[in-house]
Amino acid sequence: MQISLVIPLLNEAASLPELYRWVTEVMQRKGYTYEIIFVDDGSTDDSWRIISGLAEKDKHIKGIKFRRNYGKSQALNAGFRMANGDVVITMDADLQDSPEEIPDLYEMIINDNYDLVSGWKKVRYDSKLKKNLPSKLFNWAARKVSGLSLHDFNCGLKAYKNQVVKDIDVYGEMHRYIPFLAKNEGYTHIGEKIVKHQARKYGETKFGSDRFIKGVLDLITLWFLTRFSKRPMHLFGALGILMFLIGGLATLFILGVKAYKLYYNIPTHLVTDRPWFYIALAAMILGSQFFLAGFLGEMLLKNNDKIKRYKIEQALNM
Repeated sequence: MQISLVIPLLNEAASLPELYRWVTEVMQRKGYTYEIIFVDDGSTDDSWRIISGLAEKDKHIKGIKFRRNYGKSQALNAGFRMANGDVVITMDADLQDSPEEIPDLYEMIINDNYDLVSGWKKVRYDSKLKKNLPSKLFNWAARKVSGLSLHDFNCGLKAYKNQVVKDIDVYGEMHRYIPFLAKNEGYTHIGEKIVKHQARKYGETKFGSDRFIKGVLDLITLWFLTRFSKRPMHLFGALGILMFLIGGLATLFILGVKAYKLYYNIPTHLVTDRPWFYIALAAMILGSQFFLAGFLGEMLLKNNDKIKRYKIEQALNM
């Protein structure tokens, strides 16, 4: 099979029939062998009834229905597990992604040997204040942290080699960072394609300000896991040393001042009356806790056989 099209959705009953006809027309015009996997993320409208009806008359249609709304990342992950095509393409169900982009994305994976191609909606029809500005800030931060020169990390229109989607684990709100996840798994041939963005025809956008905040927090989490998940002592040990250094300098300062005043018979206060005593004490306690956290992290990593420390791509004469 050439293409698996994975379409996550939530309450998109109005757009599904038109999207199905458009995708089918493109696939048949190009003569692709394909499957369309709709993942219903707990819709409360007629989305699943429409998907079921399409599946009854078209063998290319597959469907997954969640009992409740779990989020786009979980929907994509379920679709990826089911996908059998050599190339897996994702798109949103709201008709803002054009199925006419499918052939070019497919060719970039097959002919140009990209591991992943991410769409870039260079011209958008969203509200500039509500979505465009937060999106630009988010993408700037994602580029800095990931090292990937992509303009639109959150574009739903992406294409992948099948092996890529099998190797990544999309959870939480990490669908925004799939290129980053792929890079962390060793897939570095990542490209970008300018794609057409269409104005929403049915329903309302599901974008909210809370998604921007969650996206930033997830980016911090992903950066931390990428840098330190295999070596927690490198982070916590460094913080512990810093705290001990602060505490040691504060202690030396207190002792030095005390000794100086005693030597010259200058009236002095108790050490516990000085703020530097509590700074030194707090720093020493924090340093000990950071070291303990790093030590426990290393022990858990060493003793957990389920943690994936590395991946072998090929082996000879074993």
